[in-house]
Amino acid sequence: MLVPFKQLNPGSRIWIYQSSKKLNEEEKVFITNKTESFLIEWTAHGHSLEAAMQILYDQFLIIGVNEAVNEASGCSIDKSVGHIRQLERSLNIDLLERSKVAIRDKTEVKLVDFSEIKQLISQGLISKETEIFNNAIVSKMELEYGWLQPAKSSWIKRYF
Repeated sequence: MLVPFKQLNPGSRIWIYQSSKKLNEEEKVFITNKTESFLIEWTAHGHSLEAAMQILYDQFLIIGVNEAVNEASGCSIDKSVGHIRQLERSLNIDLLERSKVAIRDKTEVKLVDFSEIKQLISQGLISKETEIFNNAIVSKMELEYGWLQPAKSSWIKRYF
């Protein structure tokens, strides 16, 4: 059962899929249409899931499920990953690859390799105040209050 993302309760479970590139309008419309169609039919053990999606910063697809209504099962999560893989093939983009860190440089999202973090810090290209996207969060509340973190408060703080 598709609902507006803002309607999901704060404890709703989320998954963040980071695109390998900034999405253009045509790609965002395609992803939105395909994902909404998927979410309308998405079930766990025959029960509809109250689900929503949104695209943020032209770079991230976020899918949420209100597990207070029905919990997502392993099989239903596998189906959602299959949907993501289908989007990847259709658009020739990567949404599941996790070797890049997303940072926000003023208003722009940049992707950097994990292996380059120390070097970028030593060059001054990432400071303690640089905003880092924490894609490991799992709830809508965390998305609203902890997704973007200054580097000094994120997992890369150990490199300063």
